[in-house]
Amino acid sequence: MSIPWQPIGGGVTAPEGFQAAAVTAGLKASGKPDLSLLLAPEGAVCAGTFTTSLVRAACVDLCAERLAASGGRARAVLSNSGQANACTGDRGLIDSQRATQALADRLGLAAEEVLICSTGVIGVPIPMDTLLAGLDPLVAALGPEGGAAAATAILTTDLIDKQIALEADLGGRRVRIGGMAKGSGMIHPNMATMLGYLSCDAGVPAEVWQAMVGRAVERSFNAITVDGDTSTNDTFLA
Repeated sequence: MSIPWQPIGGGVTAPEGFQAAAVTAGLKASGKPDLSLLLAPEGAVCAGTFTTSLVRAACVDLCAERLAASGGRARAVLSNSGQANACTGDRGLIDSQRATQALADRLGLAAEEVLICSTGVIGVPIPMDTLLAGLDPLVAALGPEGGAAAATAILTTDLIDKQIALEADLGGRRVRIGGMAKGSGMIHPNMATMLGYLSCDAGVPAEVWQAMVGRAVERSFNAITVDGDTSTNDTFLA
């Protein structure tokens, strides 16, 4: 069945109940926005696909473990741009855990409901004092109009932001899908140094949603090659 999806504005916050925000915390030397947050409504399910590299960043392992343990549930995704937090030893995992716990405390969530994605220079740890100082203004900026700002804050070498939102009538109910992604180099089959985020208000069961997301990624992001490099941080969360 062909679904007549129509483009709309709003990016990842177009679906009902989603909020986003971004700030310039000081993680990037460029002074550009570098910390973003996507918050899903209560009861949201979450599916993920991740890098197939044997060398994985701590944030990737943390996301995969939390989604597996929760049966596909999450409420918030924190993204930092500037440092990949890959190949940083035990500190990498500790920093990812600290960041998600600190954000959870501010949002009134359990740490297990918070995921984290990092992108940037491999082998460089996150300056945690800088990241943690950015959380209060980040949470304060949360709102349904924050999709465009969040799409900009996840960029590294990208020349433009990448976001979209679509709307369709399914069985008499309006359904919206929003998305944002980053990645311009190191893109090779199975995503590579790419972060992608998709939001939807259709209310699909977790196990069905994971199957749908996995199939969609296999037919799209996993079929792209730019320069033959794979990476440590590839993550797609929906």
